[in-house]
Amino acid sequence: MPVRTAIVRARVGLHARPAARFVRAVLTTGLPVTISRDGRPAVDARSLLEVMTEDFRFGCTVELSIADESLPHQRSPAAVEKALENLRDLVESSLAG
Repeated sequence: MPVRTAIVRARVGLHARPAARFVRAVLTTGLPVTISRDGRPAVDARSLLEVMTEDFRFGCTVELSIADESLPHQRSPAAVEKALENLRDLVESSLAG
């Protein structure tokens, strides 16, 4: 299972505008990415409601992942890894803009 760990750097966490920007980026990948924290069950990172409800606060460590059985067959492992790295970089940015 491809996994990336990131620290939320947006001052308001993944809430409101930063959450919307993150979810749009996830949707752009076309991948079934999940996000979790503190050993809690993962939520669908493509869902703004699920991301905002989970309350990913500033400074918390999150795990971005894709279950192996959910990986699209037409996507190369390198493309999947690159997509997760880009999402990690977005979470670790201030998510401004």
